[in-house]
Amino acid sequence: MIYKTNGTCSTEINIELKDGLIESVQFTNGCHGNLQGISRLVVGMKPEDAIARLKGIRCRTKPTSCPDQLARALETMIR
Repeated sequence: MIYKTNGTCSTEINIELKDGLIESVQFTNGCHGNLQGISRLVVGMKPEDAIARLKGIRCRTKPTSCPDQLARALETMIR
């Protein structure tokens, strides 16, 4: 699934789930090193666990962040 982000430097997130687990995450644009790290950390996790850890994280004064956008994307995938 490709999720178009809102309010962040990254513009989209490509997420693949397999057998109820996160198989891969790739961000387009944004802080490459940080987003690569987040992507690797969530691989193998249940989407619900990643959502619980990432949802609500803010980036400075913005009401959202790349991790928060990942949580929102995962929420749309598991509904």
